[in-house]
Order: sequence, then C-alpha cells, then structure tokens
Amino acid sequence: MSDVEKRLSALEHKVGELEDVNAIRRLHWAYGYYIDFNRARDVADLFAEDGEVIFLSGIYKGREGVFRLYGTWFQNFFLEGGGEGPVDGFLLDHFQMQDIITVAPDRQSAKGRFRGMLFGGSHETRKFKPEGLPLQFMEAGIYENDYVREDGV
Repeated sequence: MSDVEKRLSALEHKVGELEDVNAIRRLHWAYGYYIDFNRARDVADLFAEDGEVIFLSGIYKGREGVFRLYGTWFQNFFLEGGGEGPVDGFLLDHFQMQDIITVAPDRQSAKGRFRGMLFGGSHETRKFKPEGLPLQFMEAGIYENDYVREDGV
C-alpha cells in the first residue's frame, strides 16, 4: 500500500469510529426519550436480541425481558393501567450526559459510560398518584453499557 492509501484507510477507519460514537449517543438519547414517554416496546427494540438490563435486584434478558421490565413494571408504576405517554399532569425527564464512549478497534462492539439524571413529578391535580412516589422526585446514577453491532447496526 502506498502512503496515501494507508493514510486514506486510517482516515476511513477514524470516520467510521466517529460515526459509531454518534450512533451510540443517538441510541442512548432515544432510550431516555422512550422512557420519558413510557414507550416500552421502543425501549426494548433498542437492545440487541440477547441484550440484558441489570436493574435493582433483577436481570432482564433479551428484548422480551427488557420489555417486561419497562412495559410491565415501569408503565404500571407510573401510569394507571399502563399505556404510553405523554400523560397530562405527569413529567418524566431522563437526561444522559458526560458520555465516554470507547469503540473497539474492529468496530463490532463498544463500551459507554453515561451519567443519568431523572426528574419526575405529578401535578397535584392528577388523579393517579403512584403509591410511595412523592409528587416530585429526582434520581441520578451511572450507566455502564456494552454495545454490539448487530446486522450491520
């Protein structure tokens, strides 16, 4: 390979890595958006076929396991009878920031670390008030994620 070809190949690889980082950011932001509006199926579809979520004391495996967490537990906790949002009188804003994303050299996997902050609340006139949930709340934590390229995505 000539010097120009080597440089071009290195630049193409670097551009691919940058595209991967942006795709991961978009994926993670979509995750927060879908959680905010209780769109459990959309959340589950963001995961790899064999993906998993470790949350509190449980491990939810595969897209159906992820759907069970977000579609049953979360939807029923935040919304009377489940369903999708937005819901009048209910606020759920889930921010992910300060991301550190490392793409593997072969670009088939990556690791990401995001700081998450969740702000929520119900207007005092809202009829459904989840038991044990204050009218306003804030949560914060760290996401440590593994990403895989599946079917070219």
